[in-house]
Amino acid sequence: MRMPRRSWTEGLRDTLAATVATAVGLGVAVGVVRGWAEVQPLGIVVAALAVGVGDFVLQPLLRPIARAGGVLGALVAGLAAQVAVAFAALWLAGVRQYLGWSTLLVLLIAAAVMAAGRWLWGSHDRDYVVGDLLRRARRNAARAGVRATEPGCSGLLVVVLDGVARPVLEQAVESGLAPQVQRWLTHGSHRMEPWWAQIPSSTPSTQAGMLHGAADQIPAFRWWDRDLRRLVVANHPGDAFVMEQALSDGAGLLHDEGTAVSLMFSGDARRSFMVMSQGYRSGRGTGPGPGGPYLRFFASPFLLARGITLAAGEVVKELYQARRQKVNDVRPRIRRGASHVLLRAVTNVLLRDLNTSLVADAMVRGDPMIVVDYVDYDVVAHVAGPTRPEALRCLEGLDGVLSTFQTMSEVVGRRYEIVVCSDHGQSQGSTFEQVEGRGLLDTVRQLMAEPKAAGMESVTNEDWGPLNALLAGLRMPGAGRPVGPRADQDGEVGPEPPEVVVGASGNLGMVWFPRHPQRLSLDELEERWPGLVAGLAARPAVGVVVVDSARGLLAVGARGVALLEQDGSVEGEDPLRALGPRAAEDLRRAGRLPHVGDLLVVSRVSSHGHVHAFEGQIGSHGGLGGPQNEAFVLYPAAWSVDDDLRGEVGTARWLVGADALGVQLRRWAERLGLRP
Repeated sequence: MRMPRRSWTEGLRDTLAATVATAVGLGVAVGVVRGWAEVQPLGIVVAALAVGVGDFVLQPLLRPIARAGGVLGALVAGLAAQVAVAFAALWLAGVRQYLGWSTLLVLLIAAAVMAAGRWLWGSHDRDYVVGDLLRRARRNAARAGVRATEPGCSGLLVVVLDGVARPVLEQAVESGLAPQVQRWLTHGSHRMEPWWAQIPSSTPSTQAGMLHGAADQIPAFRWWDRDLRRLVVANHPGDAFVMEQALSDGAGLLHDEGTAVSLMFSGDARRSFMVMSQGYRSGRGTGPGPGGPYLRFFASPFLLARGITLAAGEVVKELYQARRQKVNDVRPRIRRGASHVLLRAVTNVLLRDLNTSLVADAMVRGDPMIVVDYVDYDVVAHVAGPTRPEALRCLEGLDGVLSTFQTMSEVVGRRYEIVVCSDHGQSQGSTFEQVEGRGLLDTVRQLMAEPKAAGMESVTNEDWGPLNALLAGLRMPGAGRPVGPRADQDGEVGPEPPEVVVGASGNLGMVWFPRHPQRLSLDELEERWPGLVAGLAARPAVGVVVVDSARGLLAVGARGVALLEQDGSVEGEDPLRALGPRAAEDLRRAGRLPHVGDLLVVSRVSSHGHVHAFEGQIGSHGGLGGPQNEAFVLYPAAWSVDDDLRGEVGTARWLVGADALGVQLRRWAERLGLRP
């Protein structure tokens, strides 16, 4: 069956709608800005038409500039084109005597009016971003006569919703915040299953397993590397590059003509856009010929002004929601600083639209496999809480992105099958410092009876990772230096390492004693610092401390010890009871990962599944307890999850671990003919 073609009336309707929207926006702006009131209505209509024509004419001319300058070249060329088109349009409209800095104000106001009008009309922002790609896809398909049902025309799009636990997505579906997911499930086109995110339940570990089948190489979000004699942090582009060199065997999930967008690792993709490991140090930049896709995004009419308008709206929402939590004395809560306000505006406006545009472009291009990660929900849930209203509303926007991809899959040459999954969930609770009155580093030093011991603590907020990847992709000067709060505590150290180093990954904490060349056993720790392990396990916010010993790995609790590697017996009270159905298996595995801490600490978990993050997060992940380990995978109903990849989770059988998820994705790709 041939691709559906749009009639000439539909195309004319789109053109007229765009012209009318531009004219109305310019008309309102002209009426508001001082000195522009004498502009005639006919001039405004002429200017609106000129904007559309100018954008169409200039984009092909700008592509060589974008290709030469990479992403930054695309950004500069696109913004320059927008301003040039606007000036030329207003000149043709006969308002040349007013041209000047006030023109930029006119553009901002016009974009705000256009965005508001589309919202009132019922259109989503995503349509504004990828509308030109949809039209181009239809034109290309009609011109080439592509048949969506021909052999080899299938494609696979994997969308990762960062940090979304299965119960949270189910809640969003029930409350009407995810209508596209609800349609898939109700109509029977897709089914959803949980999968178990093993400790460390974090993005680097999951993507290492999903893309490279090597989750066992990632012990935490940040760790002390005894060989390098420094901290390694996954959301630093240089460190991510080194990690991928160890993970990759050249045959990752995306190695055959695949495309990676906004990921931690590339999966050996041919094209990578805003991938952490493929930034400035790798020499690969953003993939072959990056200018075109970025240019189509940055050179869209009024895009900058629209982005500023929507980002300002996101800032207002964040300020209001943070104030509401404080006024209503919502607990637990943390201070939501200015840096988070900026970060949310970037991730929930610019990055979401840019990701969507890049994926849509890849679908138009016909790339056989595409994987993209959206961090919107994860960023907000960390500071607000995973089930708080502002976090759940992020899922509404992400569901709109899924609707866009569903529409795209119906009009491009390939018939894309869409798989949606999360890399982990999040669990809520007061921070460790809120409960204990001090951080983990100071607690350890106090128990060592060495409060002044040289120490290092790495709690850099992981949410800044996407911005680091964007800056690295832009190849801006200094882009290799990670941004985000407290980044100065990470990285190189002097010739003498600290006495103690603490790393936090949600409610998973690790403690290293770097001046000792090998991991210390319980006996060695007791000889050097008597009572350290027992004292740490007895703290109110600590659930269990894992340490090596002559009897293998031990999970030490306040009133009992579990032998993880011998017969699994328990002496005293079982310290693992509250940590979830796979606590023993997960801790046994985590306790033997490379570069794991001398001490592995998991916070106490309440009967409601609340945890205590060792960093400043109300919603966290990385350890055990609560919904953080309960991720999901949503896939076409005609497919199935292979039973040999399942493991025991309580009384049920789920996919267990990111490596198993990666194998399942590979098998689905093979059955579509996308991998040998």
